[in-house]
Amino acid sequence: MTIRATNQARVIPLSPFPAPPGPAPAREPLWRDLVGDVLRGERLAQERTLKDVADTARISMAYLSEVERGRKEASSEVLAAAAQALGLSLAEVLALAQGELIRLSGARSRNLGAGGVGHTGRPGAPGPGSVGTVQLAA
Repeated sequence: MTIRATNQARVIPLSPFPAPPGPAPAREPLWRDLVGDVLRGERLAQERTLKDVADTARISMAYLSEVERGRKEASSEVLAAAAQALGLSLAEVLALAQGELIRLSGARSRNLGAGGVGHTGRPGAPGPGSVGTVQLAA
């Protein structure tokens, strides 16, 4: 046997696991995406520019853009400043984001069917498709 023959390894190609049958599971929505969507939606509804809101909030336009696109996880101070620049309270922005989370989670739960996850199992906790009342302290 030559040196060349001993250095050759047997290569076994790996194949990926087959995907489970049915549609791909929906990605859980991220809080930063929801908050960013709320901020952008409110800004556009007011027909204001990114620069205008960023200047009023005293944050950089680039950073506000990143927050709106869900690329940055803003601090509560930044969110409060952006909310105030839009004429909203921080609680209102968070309540709007929570409403969107409930809407998306409800749709996701209905898509999962009867065996889906969506109910926490806690006594008094709202199940899929139910709308609970949320109270926020300011």
